[in-house]
Amino acid sequence: MDERWLSVDEIAEYLGVGRETIYNWIEKRAMPAHKVGRCWKFKRQEVDAWVESGKAAEGCGAL
Repeated sequence: MDERWLSVDEIAEYLGVGRETIYNWIEKRAMPAHKVGRCWKFKRQEVDAWVESGKAAEGCGAL
């Protein structure tokens, strides 16, 4: 069965961050996201690989 697409709110909750952080990551850190109409959608597997690659933590003093 194919994995379903997640919304900004769902991926923010999954990662434990706010919506603004998600939008900043899309813009500044090349977070894997796909625009469908006016909405951003995410595949959990792509986001997991992005986080594991360390790209989410680049430039982040807290991580």
